[in-house]
Formats: sequence, structure tokens, C-alpha cells
Amino acid sequence: QVQLVESGGGSVQAGGSLRLSCAASGFTFSNYCMGWFRQAKEKEREGVAAIYIGGGFTYVADVVKGRFTISQDNSKNTVYLQMNGLKLEDTAMYYCAARPRTVMCGRGWADGMRYNSWGQGTQVTVSS
Repeated sequence: QVQLVESGGGSVQAGGSLRLSCAASGFTFSNYCMGWFRQAKEKEREGVAAIYIGGGFTYVADVVKGRFTISQDNSKNTVYLQMNGLKLEDTAMYYCAARPRTVMCGRGWADGMRYNSWGQGTQVTVSS
């Protein structure tokens, strides 16, 4: 059974940093695409970043490019989202998601409908 557990959220002032973690279990980590999504209040869910675990290829949304970095630690079956230069508009619930790599991870990486496993989310709040 696939399990994804996020951690690392919290409250931070604008310009600050946080690192989110997604601990995965129940599947062969290297054969999966892992993504980070977020959903702010009264807004649609959006893809933030994704990574192909087996190859390390990464994909990052333009809105966070240059500030957010996705990475992996295969020894810990964990994916990270390093968030620097946080802005007020980054406030949201952040979710980790996974799907088997049946197609290239880059194809539709930001489409949440392509992922079949989700974590419970971790809240990120950025204040001025």
C-alpha cells in the first residue's frame, strides 16, 4: 500500500525558507514520478514541482522557478521541496503525490489527475 507522509510545513516570514519532506513507502521508489502540489484557499490546486526518481529529472513551475527546488534521497525514500524566497502568495496546503512511471514523468507532470497516491498535506503560511 502506497503511503506518503509530508512534513516540514509551518509559518515563516516573507523572504524566508522552508524544506518540505515527503516520506514514501509501499512501492518501488525508483519506478515512480513524485510531485508537489499546492492549494490555496478558494483557488485551484496547482503543480509546483515534480521529479523522476529513477533518473533525477526535475520539473518546476514557472511561478516558483529559481526559488523552489525538488530533490530526492533514495536511501530514505524521501522527496524534498526546498522553498527559498517565500512570498505571501506561496501560502497554501502543500501535497506530495506519486504515480508509477508508465509514461515519462515530464508529460503532464503538473496535472494532479495523473497521480494516484496523495499525502495528507502540510500547511505553509507566509506572513509579511
